[in-house]
Parts: sequence; structure tokens; C-alpha cells
Amino acid sequence: MAIRNSIAGDNKLDARGQAVLSAIIKEHFVTGEPVGSRAVSERFCVESSGWSAATVRNVMAELEESGLVEQPHTSAGRVPTDAGYRFYVDHIIVGDTRLSRADTTLINRMLHDATTGDKAGGAPGHLMEKVSHLLSELSENVGIVVAPPFAENLLQHVEFVQLADNRVLVVMVFSPNLVQNKLIHIDEPLTQIELEQTARYLNHNFAGKSLTAIRNEIIELIREEKALYDKLLRTAVLLCERSLEGEETATGDVYVDGASNILSKPDFADVRRMREIMRTLEEKSRLVEILNECLTRDSAFGDVRVVIGRENYLPSMQNCTFITAAYRLDAGEAVGKLGVVGPVRMEYARMMAVVNHVARLIERMLREERNAA
Repeated sequence: MAIRNSIAGDNKLDARGQAVLSAIIKEHFVTGEPVGSRAVSERFCVESSGWSAATVRNVMAELEESGLVEQPHTSAGRVPTDAGYRFYVDHIIVGDTRLSRADTTLINRMLHDATTGDKAGGAPGHLMEKVSHLLSELSENVGIVVAPPFAENLLQHVEFVQLADNRVLVVMVFSPNLVQNKLIHIDEPLTQIELEQTARYLNHNFAGKSLTAIRNEIIELIREEKALYDKLLRTAVLLCERSLEGEETATGDVYVDGASNILSKPDFADVRRMREIMRTLEEKSRLVEILNECLTRDSAFGDVRVVIGRENYLPSMQNCTFITAAYRLDAGEAVGKLGVVGPVRMEYARMMAVVNHVARLIERMLREERNAA
């Protein structure tokens, strides 16, 4: 059986090796304990499969030699290593990440309830809160959702209100039904009539685009000298610039649910390690940074990314797995992120299916709300 150097990228693992590794991972997920050859033998019913107990022990020994499993202490069974989980995710469960009917029904019901609540006048973040709670409930771990950043939200309507001391109140309505108020300062005074003319121009010509895109398009018009002396467009650029100040590097709101689930995980029995994880979960800017890093990884599962254990660049999260996905309003436009965070001992195939399904549902719901607006 040629399975040596699999950590270094040699993916040659025969059917028996893959079957035994899969059995160890599934049994370890259920029990949390090292898995012995007897448990693996019973899983395969060695009498009917033609495998002897000795064959199972030999395969387990070779998996250990390859670095895919390890023996925590003498006379114990084996547990998967980070490399073992990585091999399992990349080569064994490909094509086996279908969502169960029960999970599909629960997801659809909870998200339908969230949408109904929003239409009944719920808070703008109600849907995202529901999604983070849903991910937490289904995974029994931590659910995270990052809303679209302010600068990339799609504008439905804008109003400018003149205030004293060259201040302007900017009232923006974004898809889906998000309202943002911002106070800006301008160097030269603008009348309320000029502000209203600018708002009408933006609403008529640029509804459905982000403030960043609107500003860039107007700047391009000016560069082409089509509007070199047009005060209306110069005012539009000015107001867009002021509205975006400090926002282009800002992230969208972050919703975290189920952090307390960490407390019940035997995988985090080490109090110091658990505290480090909890501190990281409380730093929302750090969470966004981690999710952004996750989503840059290559993946065999489309938008779903899996970062396992020591693949995390933060030491505090190197006993955790992140399963993440982006959600988009239009092709190629990633506007938000969501995912599940838990111990490395996780139900990978199911959680990957859940994260992908929820991301696609949110996309559809946001598009429907935008089109209905």
C-alpha cells in the first residue's frame, strides 16, 4: 500500500487505507476517544469483508507511519491528525456532502421565519442573527455571519439634509432594507436645493450600485472630460467621498452565536486554551480577518473552504476548524461571509453541506428582496 509522504502531497492511498482512515475519523467524532483496531474491525465486519483483524492493524500502523493518525500514548488506539483530516476532506468525502432532508427542512423553516420577521418590521440585522443562530444550532458549535461592508452595500435610495456649520446628514437605504445615517462635513457650503438635485441624480442613475462603484463611475466620467465643468457631478463625487470616509477598510457587522458551546467541548478542556479561543471570538475584527484568510484558500468544494487545526495562522485557533463560504448578490461579487467554528473533531461532510446550502439560500433571499425593492 503506497501511502507514504501523503502529508507532503502524495495522495496515493488505496481503498483499504481510505476506508480505515474514514472509519477512525467517524468513530472518533462519536466517542472523542482513541479508536482501536477492534472498533474498526467491527465497523467493517471483517468476516464478511474478507479483512482479517491483522490486516486492519497493519493498515492502521501504516496510516500512523504516514502521519495521518497518531497514538496518544502506548497501548491506546489512534486519533486522526490534522493531516489525516485534511486528506479526509480533500480526497474521501468529495461528492459526499449532500444535505439530509431533516437539515434542509430545518434550515428552510428557520430562514423563512427570519424573513417573515423582517417583513413584519424586524431589525435590519434580524436575518443575519437568525443565520448565525441556525449555524450554531445545527453544528452545536459557533456560527458566524459577516454582513456586507457598508461601502459595498447596494444603494436603493439616498437623501442629503443640510445642517449648520457645513454639515450634511446622509440618509442611505441599502438592499436589503438596511438604513444607514451618517453625518459628514464639507468644506464649501451647499444649499438644500443643490443637495436635493444631487440626491435625485444619484437615485435616478445609480440605484442598485454600491457607493464605491458610484464614486468610481462618476470619477471616470470626469476623467473622460464629459463632465469637466459639471458642478452637479463634482458635488456627487464630493458627497460620495465624504460618505465613504473610513468605511472602505471597515467590515460589515459581525454576528456570532453559540460561543458558549465551546465550554461544553471536551476538546477544549484546557482552561487556558479555551480562554484564548473565547477572547478571539470576542474580537470581531479578528474574526473577519480569519474568515477572509479562510476564503483565499483553494478548495475542491466551490465556495466552501475548510481550514483545519494548525493551518490556522493564529496560535489561539490552532485546535479549531473553520468551515466557511462567501455569499454574493451578483456573479463574482462576494458581499458577505458565514461559517462554523468548532474543534478539529467535527462532522465535516454534514457541516460543509450546511454551510454551502445556507450561503446559497441567503444569496437567493437577498436577490429576491433587492428585486422586490
